[in-house]
Amino acid sequence: MVLLIVHHHFRPGGVRRVIEVATPALVEHWPEPVRLVRLVSGEAPEAGWLRHFRRELRGTRVDVVIEPALGYLADQRLTGERLQQRLSAAVRGLLDGGWGEPVLVWAHNLGLGRNPYLSRELTLECDRRSTLLVAHHHDWWFENRWQHYAALREPGFRRLDAMADAVLGNSGWIIQVAINRADAAVLGRHYPGLSGWLPNPVDPGNPPARERVDRARRWFGDRLGEEAPVWLVPARLLRRKNLAEALLLTRWLRPEAWLVTTGGASSAEERAYADALAEAARAHGWRLRLGILAAGESTAPQVSELMGASEAVLLTSLQEGFGLPYLEAVAVRRPLIARRVPLVAPDLAQFGFRFPQMYREIGIDPSLFDWAGERDRQAKAFREWRRQMPRAVRRHVGEPAVLAAGRNPCRVPFSRLSLTAQLEVLAQPVEVSWRRCAAANRFLVRWRERARAGRLEVSSWPRSASRWLGGAAYARRFLELAGLGAGRRPVRDAGRRAQQALLDRKLRAENIYPLLWRARL
Repeated sequence: MVLLIVHHHFRPGGVRRVIEVATPALVEHWPEPVRLVRLVSGEAPEAGWLRHFRRELRGTRVDVVIEPALGYLADQRLTGERLQQRLSAAVRGLLDGGWGEPVLVWAHNLGLGRNPYLSRELTLECDRRSTLLVAHHHDWWFENRWQHYAALREPGFRRLDAMADAVLGNSGWIIQVAINRADAAVLGRHYPGLSGWLPNPVDPGNPPARERVDRARRWFGDRLGEEAPVWLVPARLLRRKNLAEALLLTRWLRPEAWLVTTGGASSAEERAYADALAEAARAHGWRLRLGILAAGESTAPQVSELMGASEAVLLTSLQEGFGLPYLEAVAVRRPLIARRVPLVAPDLAQFGFRFPQMYREIGIDPSLFDWAGERDRQAKAFREWRRQMPRAVRRHVGEPAVLAAGRNPCRVPFSRLSLTAQLEVLAQPVEVSWRRCAAANRFLVRWRERARAGRLEVSSWPRSASRWLGGAAYARRFLELAGLGAGRRPVRDAGRRAQQALLDRKLRAENIYPLLWRARL
């Protein structure tokens, strides 16, 4: 057996974590020996990560194939026909191994649409060769990522049908896999017998050793210039992480603490968001440190050790496909304060997890920001955002909360504000903003008392979780999916119908966030 693992990159993040945890379990439980695991990507993985990955495979041969054309379109020098030819040759070369044994392609995030040429070539070639392709969807291109769609340089992909055909396809040799039940249910209706739910594997292991946590705590002190409590967001600098909300919570509940994020920005648009946050923090003296691991120090503690050294972990995301940091906080036995992301909260409950400091929204008094300015700003940006969409999509978009309220200022969730308005709220004296908002967020009053007393609650790892998240359970589900009716042709236009059903849900008003329209709104 040969396992080909395809991803645009192997940068730190949720997808890489899934690959590094799941692959050893797959190799161990595969019914026949896996002779080769080949990592195929647009850029080389870090040497240290690759060494660790090889050690975990315990002697199974691992090699790496790097072809820059497999990366994001935004990073490509080639365009149009030349890029398509390069990708076509790369995919043929990938599958022309001459191994004389079964090959399975495990491709991650084709549904993200960051390189639809790759998605199209891979799905077509696997179908032509009757090679099984497990298309593992962690995110979707149409989930608040319309700027990437508008930036596509290939006119052929500026059609919904063309994108569906590229990222989903209509082949009986493709198994469509989603990481949450909600998306899996949609795929299941349109790809019966050729799709399924595969929750991400999580190995709780043992929390970091005490000496490693103490070292991480000292490392924090060296980088921050003082010994102080740290509230940590274990994530890259992405707008969907809604980091200003994490800062607001930290300032309200534990003003002595530093808010620290682990990863840096990974694109130009995210750098603009990070720069705006950092500039505001410098101007106002906020205790904020962004991307503390971005420099890539070889001696830096691991993320789990930094989490263990933190007083609390925060996850304030607007959207998540699975929500790995929820579970990582439990694994290192640290208190978690987290937004209840509707897509993943039901799955976490089914696994058996209970999170005592989970919330839906934070209500904000309109006197804390310029309502008229925010309404006008959002109205303009919303029009621009909708213009990036095909006309057939625009009519399905829900109305944002601030625009729905019109000229009458009212309490709105912090998550429904633009970054400009969020920074206006943060610029208010912390006791002023707290006094005006506490009555609308009574749960925060209790949490504030707990934080001051050092009694934020820690979730426990339930026994039931191993049935869903353990390596053996993951391998079993993966193998069941890989054994589905390969070669059975799905219903006509299944990809187009599934994409439309997902689109209809993702564009509801409750899923519309100004932060995700453009970087500097």
